[in-house]
Amino acid sequence: MTDPLDELPTFRIGASELDPATADVEIVETHISTLVLAGDVVHKRKKHLRLPFIDLSTAARREQICRREVILNRRFSSDVYLGIEEIVDHTGQVVDHAVLMRRMPDDRRLTTLVGRHEDVSACLTAVARTIAVCHADSPRSAAISATATPEALHQLWQHNLDEMAELRTDVVEPGELDDIEDMAHRYLDGRTSLLERRISDGWIVDGHGDLIADDVFCFDDGPRILDCLEFDDVLRWGDVLLDVGFLAMDLEHIGRPDLAAEFLDHYGEFSGETHCASLAHHYMAYRALVRAKVSLLKGPSHDHAARSYLDQCRSHLLEGRVHLVVVGGLPGTGKSTLATAIGDQLGFVVLRSDETRKELAGLSARDSRPSAYGHGLYSAEMTDATYEMLLDRARSLLARGESVIFDASFSAERWRAATAALAEESGAQYTPVRCAVPSDIAHERIRRRAAASDDASDATVRIADGMAERFEVWNDATTVDMTPPLADVVPEVVSTIRRTSGPGTRMSEEPER
Repeated sequence: MTDPLDELPTFRIGASELDPATADVEIVETHISTLVLAGDVVHKRKKHLRLPFIDLSTAARREQICRREVILNRRFSSDVYLGIEEIVDHTGQVVDHAVLMRRMPDDRRLTTLVGRHEDVSACLTAVARTIAVCHADSPRSAAISATATPEALHQLWQHNLDEMAELRTDVVEPGELDDIEDMAHRYLDGRTSLLERRISDGWIVDGHGDLIADDVFCFDDGPRILDCLEFDDVLRWGDVLLDVGFLAMDLEHIGRPDLAAEFLDHYGEFSGETHCASLAHHYMAYRALVRAKVSLLKGPSHDHAARSYLDQCRSHLLEGRVHLVVVGGLPGTGKSTLATAIGDQLGFVVLRSDETRKELAGLSARDSRPSAYGHGLYSAEMTDATYEMLLDRARSLLARGESVIFDASFSAERWRAATAALAEESGAQYTPVRCAVPSDIAHERIRRRAAASDDASDATVRIADGMAERFEVWNDATTVDMTPPLADVVPEVVSTIRRTSGPGTRMSEEPER
């Protein structure tokens, strides 16, 4: 079989034609390349150097990298990467190689268009389609899949954090890298089943690897996407979200989070890919860290950008944390109302004990089976089975990157302890909340709910009073007064959830007596 790298169009050009001393050309330097701009084409030469991440020290290596750059980038922009150039001296001897490219007009660059507040929606839609097609056409292999295992992702983060630690520290705040490291690894530690599912579902591909807005050009006949990462396969391979999340992160960085969300939505439409929000945040945080490192490597003139990328990294890691929230308390105190409101605002999954209890009994949520506290649906055996099922379902959801709210009384300390332990093992942020109202208000709410017959709860005033007598002291929950309007309560509870600092962290507040 013929190697596709050997089938590329090949051109010849004299070395003197690339020399600004003897030719009308413009030179642009990048980290590893010299771009010779000549009219409507670009001659892209690789520098003679050897770095930790790439070896360009020999003519043979430079030729190989040039060929790989053309073949890999033609997946995205076949009419931009024209072929390989043999650079010859005055005797006709080949002395080096270059990539021959069509020159892209700067005024069609995506960053330029965004900066001019032009409408780029059509371009981003087309970019999403192009990337989705590339991902669909990508080969799948054990080697490619191996780049998205928890172990590989731990190494990716650690490698970049270690390199960051060796750079100038005046841009990085004390302890900041430790915080980033802790949040990144904590997320990965609890998400093994999510990452394994991404692999088995085929979302690990040979992608672009360096998809930023500066390398996207918008034209009426479609976008041109340049400069994929050609020199390291492992860094180009990964989850599709690692690829599209790069451009989404970059669009956020230039002030357009709306375009970032729009781009990810379009990619999902074209690819059929779906994901939990936490995974997108995680990969976007990683890409922001990489850009922060690159900015620091460029020197002090890029410190502001580095600082901005670090802030972006931390923000996405914080937003991507997985939460386990307990909304507990006696019947009639507003647990379900609060849990539902928080779930709607934050996108958390609400698991309700009343519905789970009915399910275990083979009843529909609206089937009423009132009984005394400690009997029937409220027997100790049924209560234990209910909490066990809640914990099992939460364990599965947390492992898949979803945040969970428990809507249950949690009158016994052992179930609170089991929930805190689940948060710890799942790398989730633990926030226990106890709802409270005066007993007369709770009783009135219970009677009103029973009369309406439209709720899964079968709790009666007698059940509430019986539970109150046995309700164990809950010293580590934040007690929430549920008598004010819900609109006043929810922001305070959401703020409490977002302040939670770590898995198993218990925000202590003196409970209502």
